[in-house]
Amino acid sequence: MRILIIEDDRDAASYLIKAFRETGHIADHAADGLDGYAMAEPGDYDVLVVDRMLPKLDGLSLIRSLREQSVETPVLILSALGQVDDRVKGLRAGGDDYLPKPYSFSELLARVEVLARRRSVAPSGEPTTYRIDDLVLDRLSHRVTRSGQEILLQPREFRLLEYLMKNAGQVVTRTMLLEHVWDYHFDPQTNVIDVHVSRLRAKIDKGFERPLIHTVRGSGYIIRASDGSEG
Repeated sequence: MRILIIEDDRDAASYLIKAFRETGHIADHAADGLDGYAMAEPGDYDVLVVDRMLPKLDGLSLIRSLREQSVETPVLILSALGQVDDRVKGLRAGGDDYLPKPYSFSELLARVEVLARRRSVAPSGEPTTYRIDDLVLDRLSHRVTRSGQEILLQPREFRLLEYLMKNAGQVVTRTMLLEHVWDYHFDPQTNVIDVHVSRLRAKIDKGFERPLIHTVRGSGYIIRASDGSEG
């Protein structure tokens, strides 16, 4: 799980970073609201832990701005303001959970894990697992394996692979990927798609006998098994 901690108190931030990393998670840090917004806006994190009182851009304004940009990353708000009205304001601003200070890390970790699980639950009617040849993607656990070997992906790489596997056997254009993986509804004339596909291909295909991700020149990409076993 990849977590962004947006907290201006250096001691508090250092404690959280250390604690999350010791429990096996990736933890990044932003010391003010503007930096936090810039890091969170691409949507690459599984959960945001946001202090309410931040310099440059306060926590509630940061969350509202993210929601206005359709960033749906779950947010847990930390605050010394723990009255009912304070919690209600935090949730109405777009927060998903609210934990007053002081808190225990075990409770914070449990709440963060719940938020991450909620995000990963598949919509009704969609499969929770995609399989192509010996490649398996589990949408609930965010786990990818090939020939039983676990492949570690960044959140954006996971979403890219998920979309390709969801459309297995079909050509997926760069515009489709921009709209469904990056949420850009235009072509910004950038090679960001090619760069990410190249990185993904290095993780998925390198060292295996049969490549699964293919470039369709002039069109986009397709993921398929050599024997057609997609599902």
